[in-house]
Amino acid sequence: MDALGLDYVEIGFRSLKNNGFKGPYAFSQDGFLKTLPIPDGLKSKIGVMVNGSELSDPETQLNRLKRLFTPKKDSPISLVRIACHVHEFKACLPISAWLKEQGYIVGFNLMQVADRSVDEIANLAREACGYPIDVLYFADSMGSLDPKQTCEIVRAFQQEWKGHLGIHTHDNMNQAIANTLASINAGVTWVDSTVTGMGRGPGNAQTEFLAMAIKKYPENAGNPTKLFEVIRSYFKPLQAKYGWGTNPYYYLAGQYGIHPSYIQEMLQDARYSDEDMIAVIEHLRVEGGKKFSLDTLEAARHFYSGEQSGSWSPKEVLAGRDVLVVGSGPSVKDHKLAIEKYIKCYRPYVIALNTESSLDQELVCARAACHPVRLLADCHQYSKLSQPLITPYSMLPEDVQNELSGKPVFDFGLYVEKDQFVFDEFSCVLPNSLVFSYVLAIANSGGAKKIHLVGFDGYSADDPRSREMEHLLQLYKSFGFVSLSSLTPTRYDIPTQSIYGF
Repeated sequence: MDALGLDYVEIGFRSLKNNGFKGPYAFSQDGFLKTLPIPDGLKSKIGVMVNGSELSDPETQLNRLKRLFTPKKDSPISLVRIACHVHEFKACLPISAWLKEQGYIVGFNLMQVADRSVDEIANLAREACGYPIDVLYFADSMGSLDPKQTCEIVRAFQQEWKGHLGIHTHDNMNQAIANTLASINAGVTWVDSTVTGMGRGPGNAQTEFLAMAIKKYPENAGNPTKLFEVIRSYFKPLQAKYGWGTNPYYYLAGQYGIHPSYIQEMLQDARYSDEDMIAVIEHLRVEGGKKFSLDTLEAARHFYSGEQSGSWSPKEVLAGRDVLVVGSGPSVKDHKLAIEKYIKCYRPYVIALNTESSLDQELVCARAACHPVRLLADCHQYSKLSQPLITPYSMLPEDVQNELSGKPVFDFGLYVEKDQFVFDEFSCVLPNSLVFSYVLAIANSGGAKKIHLVGFDGYSADDPRSREMEHLLQLYKSFGFVSLSSLTPTRYDIPTQSIYGF
C-alpha cells in the first residue's frame, strides 16, 4: 500500500461489541495497532471504520465514543469512517463534531441509498452540511448500480453537498470498477477498494485493478509490483479458502436489490440446491429482500404461501395398498433387478421422486415433484415420461403450469408450517417442502398400508441435509403415521429390510 502511494489504509473496525470470538482487526484498538510494523510513509494514513448502529443512541453516544477513541495525539489512526443506514444518519451526525474536536479526519459512509429518490438524497446531503464532515461517502450496498445510476446519485448529493464525496462499491454485477471510475468523472474525490476485492460475498472494487485504471491521473500513479507479490503469496490462497467474489447468484441479487447475505448463507448451506437458490432469489425479488433475516430466508426456501388447495384424492389409488417410494440414491441402480422383481411380485403402488428413472418405466405408477424451479427445469423430461405427475399444481406459478400443460397431473395441495404434519383428502401441511415429505403426506392421505423406500441412501453425518432428514423422520415417527422401512441400505434412522428377502 505504501508503494502504491495510497492516501489512506483503513485497517479494520473499531467496535465495542464482543459477542463470540473475533480477531484483533474487529476492534483495532490503539494498543494493538501500535504493535504493527507500519511503514513510515503510512503512519499518518491509517483509518478505521465504526458502525453507526453502535453509536446512534443519543443517551449513550458520548460515553461510547470516549470508550472507542482517545484524542488523535495519542492514537496511531488519523481517519474515522462511520458506516450507517439512512435511518441512523441524523442521530449519528453529532459524532463528527466530537471526533473533529479530538483531531480526526471524519468520513460518513451512507448505506443503501440506491433506491432513494433524488429529493431524499439531496435532503440527506443538506442535513450533513451542518456538521464538520471531511468526506461524505455513499455505498452501493446491494451491488445493484450501473455507471449511469451511480452518476445520478452523485449529482443528487452535489445539489446540496459541496465538500468531498466518496463511493464504496460492491461487485455483485462486475460493475464495481466501472461504477468507481464513473463516479470519479462525475466529481467523486474519495474512492476505496480491497485487494482482490476481498469482502463479504461478492466483494468490492479490486485495489489492483483500480490502481491501474487511475494511473492516467499522474498524482495517483504508484508501483503495483509489491502488491502483485502480496496477492500471489497471500490473497489468492485466502480467496480460494473463503470464496469471495461474484457469481451468477450474486449477479441476480444485485439486479433485484437483494441483500448479498442471502446468497452467502445459501452458498454455505448444503441444503440449498441450485434450484433452491434460484427459487429463493425469485421469491425475494417479489417479496423484498433488502434487509437480511434468517427467518425470511427460511420462509423463502419453502416457496408456497396462501391456503393450500388441491383437487386429487390419493385414496383413489392408494387405499389399503403398500407404497414403494423410489429415491435417487445409487442403491437403486445397484439393486435394480431385485427391486423390479419385488414390484412385479408384490404390486405396490410405485411413486418415483422427480425424474428418477433407473427402473423399468412400465413399473412406475406415478411421479411426485413439488419444487417449482426444478419442475420448470425438468418439464422436457416429464413430457417424455408416461406416468402422471403428482404435484401441488394449482399452487404453482403460472409459467410452471403452462409448461406442464398436456401432462397428466394429480393436483395435491401443499402448505409449509414448522413442525407440522397434517393430511387432508386433497392437500397437506408439512414441516418443509422436500419432495420426500410430500410423498409421505400423499401415502398417509391415501390410506396406504405400508411405506417402503428404495434409493434413500442418505448423506454423510456432517451434511446439513442429513440433519434435516433425520429431524423430519423423527417428527414423522412422533405422529404415529403409516410405518416406514427401507429395502435398500440407508444411513437414516429407520427400520431396514432387505429387498432380497421377499
